[in-house]
Amino acid sequence: MATTLQTLDRGLRALEIVAEHAEGISVAELAERLDVHRAIAYRLVTTLEQHGLVARSTEGSLRLGAGISLLAARFEPQLRAVAQPLLQALAKATRATAFVSVAQGEECVVILVAEPDEGLLRVGYRVGSRHPLTLGAAGIAILAGRPPQPNDSEAVRQARVDGYSLTRGQLQRGAVGVASPVTTPQLRPGVEACVGVVAMDDLDTERAIREVKAYARRLADLVGR
Repeated sequence: MATTLQTLDRGLRALEIVAEHAEGISVAELAERLDVHRAIAYRLVTTLEQHGLVARSTEGSLRLGAGISLLAARFEPQLRAVAQPLLQALAKATRATAFVSVAQGEECVVILVAEPDEGLLRVGYRVGSRHPLTLGAAGIAILAGRPPQPNDSEAVRQARVDGYSLTRGQLQRGAVGVASPVTTPQLRPGVEACVGVVAMDDLDTERAIREVKAYARRLADLVGR
C-alpha cells in the first residue's frame, strides 16, 4: 500500500527540479522531468505559485519563489538548536573551531560556531561570516551537495566523490578548513548546509575529515527525523 500522496510527492519533486535550474526551467521541461502531462505540470506550478514557492518570469521560466526563503528562515533556528550540541562535541574531538554554514544566494554564511576548550590556535571564524560559495571548504562542500552541473569546478567534483572538501589558505592565510555537506531531503530546496572545522596548519586533517563526515551524517539524521 502506498505511503505517500502522489500529488504532494510530485509538488515536492517539482520544487527540487526548479531548484536545480538557477537559470530557470519551462513548464514543458518540468513536465518532461516529472514524466507527467503538461496540464498536470501547469496545475502543480499554479499551486506552488499561489504559495510563493515558485515564481514565473514574463518569458515563462520557473524559478524558486520568495516563499522558499521564508521557510528557510523559519527552519534555521531549528537547525541551530539541533546542531549546537553536535558542534561542541566536534570542536572537542578535533580541537578546532567547528561550524555550520548555509547557502544564501551565491554566498556561504556561517550560522553557528563552537570553539574548542583548548588546543590549536583559533581562526577568526564567526557567526555571520560570509564568502563566495566557490571559495573555502564550506562553500565547496555545499556545492558538492547539489546535483552535478556542467560548470562544476574540479574541487566540487572531487568533494562530491570524497564526501568532504579540504582547503588551505583560501579564506585566511595559514588556515585549513574541512567541511562535509548535510544531505537530507528536509534541507532541500530551501536550505543547503554543511558541517566543518577550521584551524591553523597543524590541524590533524585525517582525524578532522573522519569526524566532520561523521558529524555531518549525525546532523542529517537528526534533521531528517
